[in-house]
Amino acid sequence: MLHFHFGGSVTASMYSDRRAAGHIVKAAGVRSLVVDFRLAPEHPYPAQLDDAETAYRWLLSQGYEPKNIGSTGHSIGGTLAVLLPLRLLAKGEATPGTIVSVSPWTDLTMQLPAVDTNESNDRMLSRATLERFRAAWLQDPAVDFADPQISLVNADLTGLPPTTVHFGEYETLADDGAALGRRLADFKITSEIHPLPEGQHSFILSAGRVPENRPGHPADGPVAAPAPRCLNPAGERGSKDRRDSETPRCR
Repeated sequence: MLHFHFGGSVTASMYSDRRAAGHIVKAAGVRSLVVDFRLAPEHPYPAQLDDAETAYRWLLSQGYEPKNIGSTGHSIGGTLAVLLPLRLLAKGEATPGTIVSVSPWTDLTMQLPAVDTNESNDRMLSRATLERFRAAWLQDPAVDFADPQISLVNADLTGLPPTTVHFGEYETLADDGAALGRRLADFKITSEIHPLPEGQHSFILSAGRVPENRPGHPADGPVAAPAPRCLNPAGERGSKDRRDSETPRCR
């Protein structure tokens, strides 16, 4: 699984997400590459997406097949998890075999109601924080925040692989996750949408500490559900010489 961390493009790193990514891949029975993409404001958009593509191409160079790679992440990482396959589709290239997007930021205009109505519930994000993140990430004054290349709620999602979206019902980006779910349905993408009752933004960070977020719990079990069917187990590359795994290979 190719995993992208949270932080609004401004903060956090691969180290802050190792635990969260570890819980997901342990439940799925695969390995994870957590990408330490460049941060804004020193490196504004599209540096993070460029780094996501570079990491993906590195996995291909190591012998992994696109269908055996999952694109995962949360918060801005959940956005990148979808933007990467869309960029590859635009280039006519094969995409990862599955997407898992948690608490994605999908409307950069920030016009969806939950940004304000959930502010008192969300312990991590607020409109002011999102505005600071947006200013650091999208520095070009000519950028239209509604541009489909950055706002997934307006994107053409044709051709995306099976996609799972998770979000917390208490988070400021709850409507962003729900809107992405509707968009996926509009484009008839195989998808699952899982709102977590009373869930906070990027709730997977509490995996292993909050019972509702443990692997296999009905609230978060589907995070890993698509992976065993779409990805090679234990990080294998489909080599015919590896026949000692007890876990069935992807075909």
